Amino acid sequence: MEKANELTRSTQDWTAEDLRWIRNALELAERGWGRVDPNPLVGAIVVRDGTMVGSGYHAEYGGPHAEVVALRQAGAEAEGATLYLTLEPCAHHGKTPPCTEAVLESGVTRVVIAAPDPNPLARGGIERLREAGLEVVVGVEEERARALNAIFYHRHQASRPYLALKYGLTLDARISERPDRPTQITGAAAHAEVHRLRAGFQAIMVGSGTAEADDPLLTVRGELVPRRPPARVIIDTEARLSPKMRLFQTIPEAPLYLLVAEDLPTTRVEELEGYGAEVIPVPRGGEGLDLEAALDQLGERGIDSIFCEGGGRLGSALLQARLVDRLYLFYAPFLLGGDTVPAFPGPLQTKPNEWIQTRLETFDNDFLVVLDRRNP
Repeated sequence: MEKANELTRSTQDWTAEDLRWIRNALELAERGWGRVDPNPLVGAIVVRDGTMVGSGYHAEYGGPHAEVVALRQAGAEAEGATLYLTLEPCAHHGKTPPCTEAVLESGVTRVVIAAPDPNPLARGGIERLREAGLEVVVGVEEERARALNAIFYHRHQASRPYLALKYGLTLDARISERPDRPTQITGAAAHAEVHRLRAGFQAIMVGSGTAEADDPLLTVRGELVPRRPPARVIIDTEARLSPKMRLFQTIPEAPLYLLVAEDLPTTRVEELEGYGAEVIPVPRGGEGLDLEAALDQLGERGIDSIFCEGGGRLGSALLQARLVDRLYLFYAPFLLGGDTVPAFPGPLQTKPNEWIQTRLETFDNDFLVVLDRRNP
């Protein structure tokens, strides 16, 4: 982080025109959601004399990077142009050659970059471009660029998986009429967005209470097909889930992990494993499992991003343990009131400035607020 700050501090001033093109590049970058992991989302635009002559984004893992796509499209028009990038160009040989070399060969004379690359194996592009005499500006819309690639940054700066917590809730923060019966809170457009979001994570997680009440599939269904189907993760402390549930019937479509208390009888664990689930013993903690240990176990299995869809007890426990990095709050404009199921039961307290809003969007009559933990 210190190196990244150095790079940002050493930049020149940018213009309103730079801001406009970087924002357009960020919108392009998001099109790679669900298809490029573990690579970052990157967008690129080539501008000459105020006109866009090339654009591109990283569309598929293993495919050409955004700057290469944009520069190929620009061709000879890149000579003397400005290249706008949402992330520092890579300076190493990975599945593709170093993008910094493609930039240097293109003839662009100025590069505007939203954010530095946190990957120690790939970064160095900023210095390489400056050493070659190009004007390089860094830090335009950096906060937004980091939010776009929050999972990617977390992967290179933290040891545990990145965890996003999603709720569909009423204006009075209720998620269901009764604990044992699901209630449709948000509409079809919001549901479609949830499926799109699922595609960008390596696992989808719920508690056993939600699983028993909803009998969900926890798969991605929609226009966006993820590069890899997210695993399904159930916090099932007492290993009480029935193998008749749809989660077990669809294991060929996506892996199923059950996190259970490590002191349970081995016969029950073996029974569930016999149906195809991977059962992961975890130490107990509080009223259920030690959630930090549970995340560590998932991380050891290569899962570094989790989309948790509750329910209320699990979500509150994760918040209380300060294990949530992002909140996706889908609000429907009505109230349930009375003795209905709250989104945040039990003792829970966060600091006034602990969260920062990074997105606000409407989906028909519902609206989504995205909050990121400030300086996690």
